[in-house]
Amino acid sequence: MRPGRAIVVCLALLSALAGPGAPQPVMAQATTVQPRVHRVGPSRALKMPSDAARIARDRDIVEIDAGVYVDCAVWRANRLTIRGIGGLATVKTKTCQGKAIWVIDGDATTVERIAFADAAVPDKNGAGIRLTAGSLVVRDSVFEGNENGILAGDAPGKSVLIERSRFERNGKCDPVCAHGIYINQVRELTVRDCVFRDQRIGHHIKSRALNTTVTGTTVEDGTGGTASYLIDVPNGGNVLIAGNKLQKANTSDNRTIAIAIGMEGAKHPSTAV
Repeated sequence: MRPGRAIVVCLALLSALAGPGAPQPVMAQATTVQPRVHRVGPSRALKMPSDAARIARDRDIVEIDAGVYVDCAVWRANRLTIRGIGGLATVKTKTCQGKAIWVIDGDATTVERIAFADAAVPDKNGAGIRLTAGSLVVRDSVFEGNENGILAGDAPGKSVLIERSRFERNGKCDPVCAHGIYINQVRELTVRDCVFRDQRIGHHIKSRALNTTVTGTTVEDGTGGTASYLIDVPNGGNVLIAGNKLQKANTSDNRTIAIAIGMEGAKHPSTAV
């Protein structure tokens, strides 16, 4: 018997035993906690994204007015939606925990219409977004002039989806390389309908995911980009790269390889046939 049926039967039995005229038991009604909406902007009670990050709880929505915010934030709640309203909300320059403009510690976060610019940290591996362990969706966003655009740590079973977003002039190799995006060991990385341009050293896309898909995306050095690989999948796995526009420049740090697969050991199995 299902638990819900058991409750109904027990209440009916209690009612019968009590006899006519006795007070009837009342079934408890299930309640759902509605997500709160936090609005951020110069004219709002919450002036900076970090103000919302401090009070956000699971499933909340954060709406950030278009504009420029010299701010950094650490997002710890799960299933957050964080989005720009009325255009792009740009967060720039300031970093948290020596890691990134936004450090995302929660799981299943969605970021939409946010621009990240000029992230740099003392160890020279700063990011627009540093994802520590969860899944992430990034849509309609921009990453410009950062050491890493997005840097994601190991998170077995998790996924990263990046779509309709632009990455320009990111990257650094001093002393180690930072990239347009660098996704470590997750279940799946999907990049679609994006633009990667003018990467400064490092790779435009580097993925250690078990499954890597890049489709409908422009990856180009431009006339002066100095990237090494356009796409690097160093540990292999299932890889789909299709329907993209790819271009390498004469100024590339590596002029002979555009796409590299398994260059650091093909450790991930492929189920493709």
